[in-house]
Amino acid sequence: MTQNIAGKIVVITGASSGLGEAVARRLVAEGAKIVIGARRTHRLEALADALGLDRKAIVKTDVSKADQVQALVDQAISLYGRVDVLINNAGLMPSSPLEKRDIAAWDAMIDINLKGTLYGIAAVLPQMQHQKSGHIINVASVAGHKVGPGGAVYSATKTAVRVLSEGLRQEVKAYNIRTTIISPGAVATELTGSVTDADTAQRMKAFYEQVAIPPESFAETVLFAMSQPEAVDINEILFRPTAQEY
Repeated sequence: MTQNIAGKIVVITGASSGLGEAVARRLVAEGAKIVIGARRTHRLEALADALGLDRKAIVKTDVSKADQVQALVDQAISLYGRVDVLINNAGLMPSSPLEKRDIAAWDAMIDINLKGTLYGIAAVLPQMQHQKSGHIINVASVAGHKVGPGGAVYSATKTAVRVLSEGLRQEVKAYNIRTTIISPGAVATELTGSVTDADTAQRMKAFYEQVAIPPESFAETVLFAMSQPEAVDINEILFRPTAQEY
């Protein structure tokens, strides 16, 4: 399953913890060259040191800022001359019932989960079009397939990521670019720590404590999609803990 991984140049957003960190560790173990971005540079530095990466391979990146996402991709091109894979992973989940009117949280989810994904696509697409190859992996969620109380806006952003990814898939065929949507269920990361509403946070914490699976499960799905022959385009993966009903 790990064929076609060694030597690939991979850019990862949201790499300071959770899904991003897990896939960074696994890709380096399989011989990929990675450039990682996140807002918490101290976490990136610690990860880079643990993996033996040059500090030039880390870039402070707030994905809600298009210029910072572009700088992340440009750094990968400067270091390695190309980008083979972009993993649009950065996200947050400050969920609450709509009646709470937490507009700042709504804006944050739209800016990071949706616009951040768009900015990643915008940053990397010209290079991939030029090299006539590439793979864009967008991280959605089970919440992009189902919505529950308190999760309306988060689900809306993740549904939008899926729709955006399908539109992208149709547009990039002429450039030999592959696209994959990965929709995880409950995975043990820091994501639930971004839930701002107390009742929602308590409910989510209890749920995750019961069923969440390790972030390495996400890394396995990424490697599965990446390792396919170039003629094979794995467009969507939805996975959950076996015990997860939602």
